Amino acid sequence: MTRSTAEQIVDEARNLIITRGYNGFSYADIAAAIGIRKASIHHHFPGKSDLARAVVEHSRRLIRAQVDQLAAAEPDAREQLSAYSGYWERCILDNSAPFCVAAMLAAELPSLPEDLARAVRMHFAELTSWLSQLLALGVRQGSVSLVRSPADEADAFLSAIYGAMLSARAFGDPTRFAAITETLLSRTFRHD
Repeated sequence: MTRSTAEQIVDEARNLIITRGYNGFSYADIAAAIGIRKASIHHHFPGKSDLARAVVEHSRRLIRAQVDQLAAAEPDAREQLSAYSGYWERCILDNSAPFCVAAMLAAELPSLPEDLARAVRMHFAELTSWLSQLLALGVRQGSVSLVRSPADEADAFLSAIYGAMLSARAFGDPTRFAAITETLLSRTFRHD
């Protein structure tokens, strides 16, 4: 299946954001990588924040689809939390997504245009809400043990996942992600 020019632009922008951040790439970088003129990029995405928002929205759609697929295939909260962690572990190990786009953009939040900052915040709000619901489900199912409220624990869980990504990147060791998240999950899951 042939990808459209807009899809190629979004994919390359995603890769550049993951590796360099929002402020570390230009339309010239994208044009050179996919072999088009900068004017073609401006045709699809008039401004850099438009392009970055498209990247965030694309990531949000993918995450929503994965969350829906997890919920449909596995209603067990424990399994869904493990699958979420496992997804990132695979992405980091095979280098297909060594870092979350939204996390990378969140690090640059003070310097981002407001429309893009809003999209990044919505991504985090959506993901935290899902995790909160999932943790509450785990408590009802008896597989998850929480010290604080599901919302507080969702923030802590998400922070640990993104911290594990950061640690794996900082140490140049993708296996650190699994070691950290296994510790996180062992603290989250009930052991009766």
